Amino acid sequence: MAKRNNLNNAKLRVFMLGGLSEIGKNLGVIEYENDIIIIDCGLGFPDEDMLGVDLVIPDISYLEKNADKIRGILLTHGHEDHIGAIPYVLRSINPPIYGTRLTLGILENKLQEHGLLKTARLNTVEAGETISLGVFDAEFIRVNHSIADACAIAIKTPLGTIIHSGDFKLDISPIDGEMMDITRLGELGNEGVLLLMCESTNVERPGFTPSEKKVGFSFDRIFTGNDDKRIIIATFSSNIHRVQQIINASADHGRKVAVTGRSMLNVVGAAVRLGYMNVPSGVLIDINDIKRYPPEQITIITTGSQGEPMSALYRMAFDDHDKVELSEKDLVVISATAIPGNEKLVGKIINEMYRRGVNVYHDPVTEVHVSGHACQEELKLMHALTKPKYFMPIHGEYRHLMQHRDLAKFMGMDSDRIFVSEIGRVLEIDSESARLNGTVPSGRVLVDGYGVGDVGNIVLRDRRHLAQDGLMVVVATVDSDERTIISGPDIISRGFVYVRESEALMEEMRNIARDSLSDCLESDVTEWTQLKTNVKDTLSKYIYSKTKRKPMILPVIMNV
Repeated sequence: MAKRNNLNNAKLRVFMLGGLSEIGKNLGVIEYENDIIIIDCGLGFPDEDMLGVDLVIPDISYLEKNADKIRGILLTHGHEDHIGAIPYVLRSINPPIYGTRLTLGILENKLQEHGLLKTARLNTVEAGETISLGVFDAEFIRVNHSIADACAIAIKTPLGTIIHSGDFKLDISPIDGEMMDITRLGELGNEGVLLLMCESTNVERPGFTPSEKKVGFSFDRIFTGNDDKRIIIATFSSNIHRVQQIINASADHGRKVAVTGRSMLNVVGAAVRLGYMNVPSGVLIDINDIKRYPPEQITIITTGSQGEPMSALYRMAFDDHDKVELSEKDLVVISATAIPGNEKLVGKIINEMYRRGVNVYHDPVTEVHVSGHACQEELKLMHALTKPKYFMPIHGEYRHLMQHRDLAKFMGMDSDRIFVSEIGRVLEIDSESARLNGTVPSGRVLVDGYGVGDVGNIVLRDRRHLAQDGLMVVVATVDSDERTIISGPDIISRGFVYVRESEALMEEMRNIARDSLSDCLESDVTEWTQLKTNVKDTLSKYIYSKTKRKPMILPVIMNV
């Protein structure tokens, strides 16, 4: 049991550095006096206006300043939006990390790629186990999700128990035979729960989320009805129960299975190594060996269910995969639902495959996907089991959080005990009451290639500017002592106009730039910043008057 002290004065501080008013980038923080624990450390994917950005991670500047207080990072499961930021976070802080075997097995691959595996402090826990971290005791509680080894976490604090649901659903017939531990959640509810932090992803959907086994029945029908085709199935690499069902169906229908896609190979490799998947002997073959078998005896499991450019399925669709060439003899099954924002990407590859004569099955028509997140009735069950004093909806866009608030009110909770928060806003709890009080530094850190945080609003603004109106470079050489132009100005255009078809416009722009420079020099203006500003302003006005465009103009003026 967590140690209790200073109950009259000390306050419990709970806040999120990601995962509120957004999908992904989940990171929760619980703080009491000199102890901090972190729950999950995930990444998000860039919006359409984040040109060139690869990933988005939480701003952890508050954690960096309080690194000596951090007792550990607790991981609920192994999805990217819950563990993906860890390789970047470990560059500045290095607390111990706690997670179940599969979660850490997936994380190890990431840390190996970043050269951090030797220095990371990984600690394996099992569902049902409790660990002590400063004044906190954290208990891992088994839940069902679209990845094995997922847990909710109950944190016993000096002021009471906080339950963090992680991502979950109630699957009464799970693939691995282990149902969510609703008994333990009910016991904690009877003991008293101070705060419930519960995911909100599917709060808009009524009823219960279907069992993963439903997808298995769909696969069996598909394999039975397409015994003359090679079958390619795209799904999330982390959904090893889905992959297991594809392997089982393939084995039952006498097919060999090949796996392609980097993340799929990594996750399946970790799952097999750790005993989370059972592959019948002789079923799994290397992707290089698929031509040794008749096509109708082959199943290919691939990444790319979200239409990601450069994923294996994307490369197949556009005839750029070095091992798999699609034809009308193939059936492609997309066993996933498009994440909001990815619909166009998914539609693009489906259209391309149809152009090639490939038959495509996708959800919901063929029931080849079920969600891993709780729908309304399961969320109600979580509230009913835990009976929390206070409630904070997490993991969802703002509309999800507000609808989860309404669901909690429907369950009988007073609205003044429900806290719809924002990233960085602190929920402060004492022995008498709770309130939103103050903020900590928070936001988004953009990852572009090897650069972390070096792309900000100004760089994004310039990228948008370049994308919309193009670039013009004005190059000239002047003699500031003689007040004369030695050469130029020459104009280089990229993404503004096609130069060969706009020679008159380009010549006029050169004349205007030359006149602007001459006017400055004749007026004894030789300061470089002023020269550049005058050329830029004069050209901008002219270009806009002629084209209604505003290209980025970069004057390069040299002195001899």
